Amino acid sequence: MAKCVLITGCSVGGIGNAFARAFASRGISVFATARDASRMENLAGLPNITLITLDVTSCDQIAAAVQKVSEKTGGTLDYLINNSGQHYTMPALDSDLDTAKRLFEVNFWAVLQMTQSFIPLLIAARGTIVNIGSIAGITPFPWMSVYSASKAALHAFDTTLRYEITPLGVDIMTVITGAVQSRIADNAPKFKLPNGSRYPQAEDLLKAIALGKGVDRSTMTTTEVYAEQVLNDILRPKKGRVWHGKYARLTRWMLSPLPMTVQFRIFMKRSGMEALLG
Repeated sequence: MAKCVLITGCSVGGIGNAFARAFASRGISVFATARDASRMENLAGLPNITLITLDVTSCDQIAAAVQKVSEKTGGTLDYLINNSGQHYTMPALDSDLDTAKRLFEVNFWAVLQMTQSFIPLLIAARGTIVNIGSIAGITPFPWMSVYSASKAALHAFDTTLRYEITPLGVDIMTVITGAVQSRIADNAPKFKLPNGSRYPQAEDLLKAIALGKGVDRSTMTTTEVYAEQVLNDILRPKKGRVWHGKYARLTRWMLSPLPMTVQFRIFMKRSGMEALLG
């Protein structure tokens, strides 16, 4: 029987969509999911791909997805890829708590719920969980503290979860992701500093960051290349933490030997903080 994978966040133009096409091209049966199935229209009708409407923050929709996959596969799932994510650019002091909590719902709590819900199928298949992390959870990214915290929480969760599920025959892989030509910023909250912000002089800079302006997307890793690189790692026996996307491996190399004080100076300069503070 062909292996199967469920992937969250498969809207067109994103990483999950590229994952779906990459897995399907290898003959793996794909359950591609998104909150709005119409945003996966480019996947409709492709061989080896089944579309499922799934809001990862909905317990009912997760339960329905588990049932559908179980019926199709006989109760097994070889790979679960938790790719859904939201972005948020805002100084920590100005962050809206409701927005911050919603981001954690998608970036962290949904991963826990998906893991708990699909673990019986993964155990049956001796499968693998793949969680999409970020260099933002490793390195200091000023103006993105809430997003960075959500990814750091995911990384810590994965590290501990590995000890707990390995005895059950399930592997886990964390992908520390660098700059990729995804559309995650397209779904981020509209940027506007609140009244009374302590950073009014940074508003134009922050707006540009939130919109992805000032970044040469042509130099980023394409979603197709990224998906193939990650898929190759998934299909290898060794799991754990892998690094893909522009700046990912550079970040891994750069941070390991550098004292925190040196890292602080580097990221203060790169984020524009030095200029703002004079």
